[in-house]
Amino acid sequence: MSKEGKSAPKRPGEEPEATGIEAKQRRGSPPLCFDTPRSLFQSLIAPMELEQFFQEYWEKKPLHLHRSDPSTASYYQSLFQLSDLKGLCSERLEYARDLNVCRCVHGKKKTLNKEGRVKYNVLNKDFVQKKATIQFHQPQRFKDDLWRIQEMLECFFGSLVGSNVYITPQESQGLPSHYDDVEVFILQLEGQKHWRLYPPTVPLAREYSLEPEERIGSPSHDIILKAGDLLYFPRGTIHQADTPVGVEHSTHLTLSTYQNMCLGDLLLDVFPTVMFDMMKREVSMRRGMPPRLLLSRGDSGDTRRSLSSFLRRAADELDAGQQDLRSNDMKRDFVTNRLPPYNDTDITPSGKIPALEDIVRLRFKDHMVISVEPSQDRADEATVLVVYVLHSLRNLRESHMMGDGVQDESVSQGLRFPLSHLQAIRQLHEAEERLPVAKLELHSDQDKLNLLLSLWTECLLEVC
Repeated sequence: MSKEGKSAPKRPGEEPEATGIEAKQRRGSPPLCFDTPRSLFQSLIAPMELEQFFQEYWEKKPLHLHRSDPSTASYYQSLFQLSDLKGLCSERLEYARDLNVCRCVHGKKKTLNKEGRVKYNVLNKDFVQKKATIQFHQPQRFKDDLWRIQEMLECFFGSLVGSNVYITPQESQGLPSHYDDVEVFILQLEGQKHWRLYPPTVPLAREYSLEPEERIGSPSHDIILKAGDLLYFPRGTIHQADTPVGVEHSTHLTLSTYQNMCLGDLLLDVFPTVMFDMMKREVSMRRGMPPRLLLSRGDSGDTRRSLSSFLRRAADELDAGQQDLRSNDMKRDFVTNRLPPYNDTDITPSGKIPALEDIVRLRFKDHMVISVEPSQDRADEATVLVVYVLHSLRNLRESHMMGDGVQDESVSQGLRFPLSHLQAIRQLHEAEERLPVAKLELHSDQDKLNLLLSLWTECLLEVC
């Protein structure tokens, strides 16, 4: 090894060399680590350890992390600041769609939106003279660093991650006390914000709701967030926030996730498939209902007992691993609406076309889902299960989390394969790094080549 490649010996009493997040902060680099989705989330909640966060705080109680490191505060401010608004107003922003202007007056939200296009001079006048809060929707559409952060968080959580920026002048409050149906991470970007949190009236709530102050009692947490700080609280936590006296303005970013991602939602998604599979196997589930059951004012005890028996058998099969958890609708919703890979705006097939003697691996694995679903081709034939490999490589960053429903169907991408290809697709997806083509569990070499060529053409596979 050359002299340049050797590490200098440590002197007695010298501090050990800093590594990981600590080293990045000492070098003045961004405080977030983008090596993997896990490292990104770990650096976001540093110095809290990831395992401790999920054991003690996630879905349980709020967490306030105060950061005294100036580089963290500086990086947070670079994500979005008040001065960005003037340039963004040239992006043909519209009221309600791209931003709201509002203020909390006597415990009620007062919306000050105008009609149509946002003009900066009008927006700034409302901010300065009317002390209105500017709520900017989904800034990751315009800010690359937020795109990068949220894309990685979506990989980490396996759930959509949205964001809003709130800019509030001093001695003002934008929204009344309320709770949300999402897990919330607050990043304080500029100034300070005074937060009051209250115990949930609906723990882990599944919908947004206002809660009048006379009903919520005293706050469980009274916090001043400063630039560089992070605040987390679970869905259902009642909260309100204002900019304190003497603080020119506050800018904070809300990262939100896990909307409609509870176990009950999963059960609603997989249950129809479980029942459908049982109906195909068991003639008892295909017997007709008692006559006039739907017209009856009451219910039939025999029918109730029969249904209970079916449910118990379904539960036993799930517990024994005899039923697959095919959450097809949730998978499709996530992969169709999530962010595309960061900074990969022109994704093309990578390297040489795969051959039988090659070793291969999947690309963009965190942007793929595998779904086993009934084929929709022929309604007049028996149901046939097929395998879909769906991905988000060509999703539209511009429409992410904008509430317009799913993205354009022409953008939603995916491949369909016969059920016989499922094991080979799982092999590729579960492989740690690379996999010899010869080891793929398919009946013929031609099937192997067809599978690989389809994935390669879709930019999902490369030759090592």
